[in-house]
Parts: sequence; C-alpha cells; structure tokens
Amino acid sequence: MAQWYETLFVNFARTYDQESFTQGTVGEVDFVERELGADRSKRILDIACGTGRHAIELARRGYCVTGFDLSEGQLRRAREKAATAGVAIELQRRDATEPHFREEFEAALMLCEGAFPLMETDEKNHAILRHAAAALRPGGTLIMTTLNALFPLFHSVKDFLNAAESGTATSALTFDLMTFRERAEMTFTDDAGQSATIRTNERYYTPPELRWLLQTAGFPAVEIFGCRLGQFSRDHPLTPDDFEMLVVAQRG
Repeated sequence: MAQWYETLFVNFARTYDQESFTQGTVGEVDFVERELGADRSKRILDIACGTGRHAIELARRGYCVTGFDLSEGQLRRAREKAATAGVAIELQRRDATEPHFREEFEAALMLCEGAFPLMETDEKNHAILRHAAAALRPGGTLIMTTLNALFPLFHSVKDFLNAAESGTATSALTFDLMTFRERAEMTFTDDAGQSATIRTNERYYTPPELRWLLQTAGFPAVEIFGCRLGQFSRDHPLTPDDFEMLVVAQRG
C-alpha cells in the first residue's frame, strides 16, 4: 500500500510549485552559496529534490547538481523546468531511505521537508541521514530543514496550516506528545483538478533529538537555526515561533 506522501505526489507537481512555501528559492540558494563559499567546483546532491527548484537555481549559477526523488511525477516536472531554464541536471528516481552514493559529493541538500521527516518511523528518518552522510566526502556539508517540535508545544499547528495560502486543507489534526507525531486529514486538488483526502503522518523533532540523530548518523558538527521562508540565515536563532529548523551539519 502506498504511503500518503507517495499518493500526494503522483500528480501534484504544478500545484506544488504554486504553494506559498515554495516561493523563497532564490534567497534559500543564496544561503547555500554562502555556506559553500561560492565554490562552484563542489558537487551538490539534492535529496528528495521534488520539482527541482533548488537544483535548477544552483545549476543556473554554475554548480554541478545531482537530484533524486521518490516521485516520478515530481521528477518529470523537474526535467521540464530544467529544459526550459537551459540547464543540465542529473535527475534520478531513488528512495532516500536506501543507500545511493558513496563519498561522491561535497554538499547535500534536504530542504522543505525533503523526505525527512515524512517517513512513518524514526528508523527510516535516521536511515535518510546515514545515507546522506555516506554520499558526502569527509568534511562535506549537509544543509537541511525540518519540523520544529517547539512550535506545536507553543502554538496551534492546525491554525497555522490553515492560515497559510495553500492548495490543501487540513482537518482532524492531532499531535501525540508521546511520539511528537502530527496526524491529520489533508484534502488536496491535483494537477488534473481531482480532489482527494489522505491521512498524513509527520514527525516533529526537538533540537536535542535532531542533533543526536545527526551525530549518530555521521555528522559530529551540527548547528541549528530558525528557518524563515526565503531568508535562510545564521543570524536567526531558533525560537518556538519557527515552524521549521534550519540545520548545517558537517560530516566527520
């Protein structure tokens, strides 16, 4: 049986690109460039690249990027956009929970909840981090964003999600304090105009949990910041008002 994220992304690529949370690409790539010292010799892996918005922007700036995603529908859209932009990106269909590369890249991205933390178990989320570490050369950089558990402890996630401009609607939302998992019913309309409702299951992490997961996955140096759409910065300390965390980790 397909997982909820597989069902969602069968035919949701064009709609996804119109979502409010996908509109900060240029500013987010600016941050990636700063972290990499604008060194275009560094090879970049975009894990769960979706429709390729970060990969394409990096390729426009002269970087060599490989992207992979579980959804063929998302990849199809990424290929269309790359062709329109006139850039060359290697795009592959892969599962982030499985081994993929071995010390081939200087940097890896996992942005906008790319794969992590959508998985249904902590073990799968940890596997994604381990395989990201394996894909990097020693000293390589992982830049990722993920859900901040401090937010639902202080705010209503349902109100936050439903207040955002989005092609989806959320209902029947619960947050389990024993597992820090948010479960909800999400109604969406796909690119063909068909509506469907799915049951989502996402994991929020506290900063100490995330630091431990990364360190045990092969990233001894971990820095965590507040994540702001299109304005990634080391100058934003993490607070309970940040829906997501921005992480920069170095492979050992």
